[in-house]
Amino acid sequence: MSLYSALYAGVSGLSAQSSAMATVADNITNINTVAYKGVEAQFRTLVTDGRTSASYSAGGVAAAPLAQVSKQGLLQASGSSTDLAIDGGGFFITRNGLNESDPVAYTRAGSFKPDEEGYLRNSSGLYLYGWRLDASGGYTNTGNLDTLTPVRLTDLVGTAAPTNKLQAHINLQSDAAVYSGTPAYTTGSLASGAVTPNFTRSFTVYDSQGGSHELKMSFLKTGSNQWAMETYMNPASAVGAPAVGGLVRSGTVAFNGDGSLNTTASTAGLFDPLTVNYTNGASSVPINLDLGKNGATNGLTQFGQPSSLVSGGTNGGVLGNIAATEVSKEGIVSAIFDDGSSRQVFQLPIATFPNPNGLTRLSGNAYSSTRASGSMTMNPPGQLGAGKISSNTLEASTVDLAGEFTNMIRFQRAYSASSKIITTVDDMLREVSDLKR
Repeated sequence: MSLYSALYAGVSGLSAQSSAMATVADNITNINTVAYKGVEAQFRTLVTDGRTSASYSAGGVAAAPLAQVSKQGLLQASGSSTDLAIDGGGFFITRNGLNESDPVAYTRAGSFKPDEEGYLRNSSGLYLYGWRLDASGGYTNTGNLDTLTPVRLTDLVGTAAPTNKLQAHINLQSDAAVYSGTPAYTTGSLASGAVTPNFTRSFTVYDSQGGSHELKMSFLKTGSNQWAMETYMNPASAVGAPAVGGLVRSGTVAFNGDGSLNTTASTAGLFDPLTVNYTNGASSVPINLDLGKNGATNGLTQFGQPSSLVSGGTNGGVLGNIAATEVSKEGIVSAIFDDGSSRQVFQLPIATFPNPNGLTRLSGNAYSSTRASGSMTMNPPGQLGAGKISSNTLEASTVDLAGEFTNMIRFQRAYSASSKIITTVDDMLREVSDLKR
């Protein structure tokens, strides 16, 4: 009977408008929730028979909530360096525990703070995960979530970091006399002290146990725009084979007529990373040399001023107390120590999905993957569709309060109208029942 179908259509209207009102309530109550994505109620028709017939049977309506996960919220400044926001697509990868068996949750709520054990967790208690960097600052992206570890920096206190970078901007005096004394210069003469160099500079480098060693760079002018360069350890006994007499590397440094570095005419491999074999049993990592680029004046130069170190230094050493935490746009988490030194510790990945709106919502403003969302891909920030990370920033809720109040009025009126359908059908059914009297 069509009256009953109208009755059921009114009931479906009440149910649909109730669900729609629930989305409004959820949105309004989460207007200040970090990175909350507003939920939109979308309605779809229900039909009992799509064919035209003499007697029409009403179907009704159903409400389908849709979270606008892909919508970017406003980025707002924050006072904490571990408050993170994603500028672009993607999600932070988190778990609700410290074990690989704990469920994975994807979130854009980046209000991370260290807990009592030093792990970074957001306001929902989710642990932030990332790739831990090795001593040389590298990591391997296999695409497997099991390679990620919870982000924690406090375990660095009291440990050591080997030197993996040496930067030097050294000027060599262009009008220095070309060496022509005795004994004649041969490889190793500067390291052994047989020949006095025009300029020597010492650098302190550290092995993996925090032991300090003196690394020297000496220069001797051997021709027009040419200098002999030797890099060696002092004392020579600090380094073993293949070094001889402490000599780690030697060669010829060439300069252009304008005083800039000429790496093409210099000894091949002279500026490659140094590998040092310490005799104290401590391991080391290759030391990357930053001595300038070809044709540039930001490293080794040759000008008329006296030979000197313009700027430079090394990293590494025994790590003290952590004074601050920094996160770059590329997602590199660095620990800043109280002595001013820093160390890159973690690389944060960004998870992306072909259809982020297909993710399933979880409590704590997080999401889990589904078939509708597609397969997860994780990459460093800024690569292959992954957004960049902004520190000292939080993403605001995408809820528009004015729009939600407007929807509230719409859904309330529609709910009242659906109730009128039910009362009207009830009156009509009463008329039918009165026919028997």
